[in-house]
Amino acid sequence: MKYSKKWRSLLLASAIALSSISFAQPQVQAAQVKKPTNVIMLVMDGSSNNAVTLSRWYKGQSLAMDEILSGAVRTYSADSAITDSAPAATALATGHKSNNKFVGVLPSVINSPGVEQIAKEDAYRPVANVLEGAKQQGKATGLIATSEIQHATPAGFSAHVRHRSRYDDIAEQQVYQNIDVVLGGGFESLAPGTTKNARKDGENLVDVLKKENYDIVKTRDELFKSNASKIWGSFAPGALAYDLDRAQTRASEPTLAEMTSKAIETLKKNDNGFFLFVEGSKVDWAAHANDPIGMISDILSFDAAVKKAVDFAKEDGHTMVIAVTDHGNSGISMGNANTTSTYPNTPVSAYIDPLKKAKMTIEGALSHLKEDKSNIVEVAALYGLDNLSADEFATLQLATDTEEEMVKMLANRANLGFTTGGHTGDDVFLYSFGPSKITGLVENTDLAYAMAKFMGFDLKKLTDDLYIPATKAFTDKGYTSKIDFTNKENPKFIAQKNKVTITIPVNKNIVIYEQGKTVKTHTFDTINVYNGTEFYVSKKVLSMLK
Repeated sequence: MKYSKKWRSLLLASAIALSSISFAQPQVQAAQVKKPTNVIMLVMDGSSNNAVTLSRWYKGQSLAMDEILSGAVRTYSADSAITDSAPAATALATGHKSNNKFVGVLPSVINSPGVEQIAKEDAYRPVANVLEGAKQQGKATGLIATSEIQHATPAGFSAHVRHRSRYDDIAEQQVYQNIDVVLGGGFESLAPGTTKNARKDGENLVDVLKKENYDIVKTRDELFKSNASKIWGSFAPGALAYDLDRAQTRASEPTLAEMTSKAIETLKKNDNGFFLFVEGSKVDWAAHANDPIGMISDILSFDAAVKKAVDFAKEDGHTMVIAVTDHGNSGISMGNANTTSTYPNTPVSAYIDPLKKAKMTIEGALSHLKEDKSNIVEVAALYGLDNLSADEFATLQLATDTEEEMVKMLANRANLGFTTGGHTGDDVFLYSFGPSKITGLVENTDLAYAMAKFMGFDLKKLTDDLYIPATKAFTDKGYTSKIDFTNKENPKFIAQKNKVTITIPVNKNIVIYEQGKTVKTHTFDTINVYNGTEFYVSKKVLSMLK
């Protein structure tokens, strides 16, 4: 059929128009890329709710934590209304209540109402924590504390021992966990030496860190300059200074907020997301000493770290932030035994002004005290005790425990009371922000399950994958086995079958395979744990036997 020039032009224009419309292929929206999830877990060790209230009055304005207050947490352990930090951390990290001093292992005694009983043979069994779960998901991991990094609470998120005092085992497990960013104190537990917490087994973990390409930093300047993906910051042999004392005593140490910010900056580069644990450790220490200045100092320092975490979470949109204390301590109150019937008329200034005079915590002030106490007046003034009365001066001169007397004097001037120098069993505030934020009154164990669910794994299954009793597992595969205590500080699990010998060293992520003259060392992303009676290994280790 022939068309006129006019019709040919119209047909061509129609064809061009139709070509711009896709009838055969409907529009398909591009799939949204699912962003990786992150969790930042912050623990303000040993801080009662009253201490937070006092800190807010001291600051004179709202805290960063106030913005994300979402509920409360029950803190009791498997066998006590008042928990120790070790089982408290175990609950927060693994979802299991445990016993006094136990870190990352199941309890041997359960008598608290509502706590599920366990089989007798499961006592002391290692249970997986949320940091290990994040690592198995391919996420970056971080661990921060202002105490020794081997202290009970950070240990609860990174290690498994029957007693929190086993710094050698805790430090070794932390190193072989291959955590990406570790920042805090506790350098003395990484190498042999003569100090209290120096290694007793002769191993030098600093050499291991270097071999694993960690950037080992010892000052805040070195931390700021580091561009490494793996950083081990060890800023003191033991604990770091209180925040209030830092400028005068150890200015080279970073603040908790600075460590938190650097860790986030480093960990967020991982395409799978990250898990970060942060502890403001020494609120608890100040509470044990009944030192309100130390408590306020490090609550405000912790609050600054919370702000760093929440600011990042607001920008990111895929980060869960949890802030909580693991237990109360000291029973601090605004009002004491000397309070009279006029207390409803006592202004805030009567509590706060005496505290504002302190330039240092009790620890910082007493670090300046001479042995003969000849400068007791100047030291007392550093702690806010100016214009000592004759009775106060005499009391401090004669005191066998100067610290105890000074904190009593300041508490009396500030109208504060303390019921104990130990922990308390009160419920504590819960702060939560971001997707799947937690609200209401919850158990401390609920927080572990919430974090695990948000990151996409099951804690019970993770325990079954990571911590299998080695003796039965190897026996079932036809091996004979024993635990070698030749080196009592470093026992080994040895299994033999035909001409094959498997050696599994404690606390490490390696297994040594020998067959004839062939010796191979296999490295895993899991660790081997000995709980005092049994070795535990992962499914990945057992799969090697195939």
